[in-house]
Amino acid sequence: MLDAAVLPFKLKKTVVMVGMMGAGKTAIGTALARRLDVPFLDSDTEIERAANLTIAEIFERNGEDFFRARETQVIARLLDGSASILSTGGGAFLRGENRQMISQNGVSVWLSADLELLWQRVRHKTTRPLLHTANPKETLASIQKDRDPVYGLADLTVKADAEYSIEDMTDRVIASLLTRPDVLENA
Repeated sequence: MLDAAVLPFKLKKTVVMVGMMGAGKTAIGTALARRLDVPFLDSDTEIERAANLTIAEIFERNGEDFFRARETQVIARLLDGSASILSTGGGAFLRGENRQMISQNGVSVWLSADLELLWQRVRHKTTRPLLHTANPKETLASIQKDRDPVYGLADLTVKADAEYSIEDMTDRVIASLLTRPDVLENA
């Protein structure tokens, strides 16, 4: 395990965490930002702040297309700032425009998790508008089946496991980032 203290690396470009709801993008992204001593940003939080509405309220009032357009604007703004760790909503990476921006201005890391792990993490949450269906686990499985091939286009993939702690996963992400000299350099 890598030392949990701030690591002696300089982040050269924004690391964008992508993957399904429940994959750990926020938890691991926060730990990663702390270890690299850089800001942690969350595109959903920034969208909610700008709209003064929750994601669920935006979906309900304006629909998914409206939300996705705002999401692209926010991601562009966040990628334009200093190097940071950016957690995106589960659907953000599906949009080609977002993938292109991320590729040009950062590096994408897919936190890949199996259905059972995702379900254990999201099944009691009411803040997931796409799961407000008669059979949310089946819906989650369908969303994952559709999205995983697109997430597979990410620059790096780190497989999540129920046995890994947040720190273990953070170590795995850092090890993956260290394979990219364009992302991390010795401070």
